[in-house]
Amino acid sequence: MTAPHTAPARVAVLGGTGFIGRVLGARLLEHGAEVISLARKAPADPAPGRFVAFDLSSDAAADLTELLDRERIDTVVNAAGGMWGLTDEQMYQANVVLVDRLIEAVSAMAAPARLVHLGTVHEYGMAPIGVSQRESDQAAPVMEYGRLKLAATEAVVRAVEAGRIDAVVLRLGNVVGAGQPGHSLLGVMAAKLDAARRAGETAQLSLQPLTAQRDFVDLTDTLDAVILAATDRSAPPVVNIGTGSAASARLLVELLIEESGVPTEITEVPAPAGTGPETEWQRLDITVARERLGWTPRRTLRQAVSELWQAQAATPAP
Repeated sequence: MTAPHTAPARVAVLGGTGFIGRVLGARLLEHGAEVISLARKAPADPAPGRFVAFDLSSDAAADLTELLDRERIDTVVNAAGGMWGLTDEQMYQANVVLVDRLIEAVSAMAAPARLVHLGTVHEYGMAPIGVSQRESDQAAPVMEYGRLKLAATEAVVRAVEAGRIDAVVLRLGNVVGAGQPGHSLLGVMAAKLDAARRAGETAQLSLQPLTAQRDFVDLTDTLDAVILAATDRSAPPVVNIGTGSAASARLLVELLIEESGVPTEITEVPAPAGTGPETEWQRLDITVARERLGWTPRRTLRQAVSELWQAQAATPAP
């Protein structure tokens, strides 16, 4: 089974207004779940289910425990966190302090909920070309975001091993789909293509070689994995969610240009010194997801990019 047929009954989604959290909440509603979307502030567009303003990086864990108990929440999905535009201290609060308080809040519930924490492939760092990264591999993140996310994962695993909580960490590959964050490479490229489309002009894109090889995974497939992990409590504490293959960032940009149909002129920009495929390889081993969760990716990168573009083109002009 790769797509879940059941969903938890009452779910709190932290980061419920973000890229993954928003569409996850909508999917859970389609499955008949009751959803509470939690985030620091109310979004301009209504969040799925019922929105509650809550910031675990500053609010007390006991307050969240009270909320979860009152709402009889059986599953908590942590899709919160932050990297872009934040200082190191802000990233620490958003990715480590938040998770420490979340563990405390869930463990104190009268009937502790199942916790699904969304981690990242960046916790591993890079690997030699051709090597797949497994859950048992020694993590060696190369960026501060990866180090902080790894600290959060380790906190969740320690709490599971101590019997404090029932939880799983999904280490996600690079997720691609509708609503792609505007600060990401594909988000930036989609916005530039859309601006040219609206103006009836040729898009002008300046691109480095983009030789980085990454494990890109479709957003819809990712949601399936989250819902399966929420309902299957036999999974180990950490599970990789990707495609088990590596693709270049340049390939995804080219797919995006094709899907957009926007005439495009590309100016090649030299890559920074010290970069190249030999220093920028990531590929996840997804054996555990397949054998323990019954999950395998079903969708292609072109499908993911196509949905990204369709959502971008449907967005009202700024």
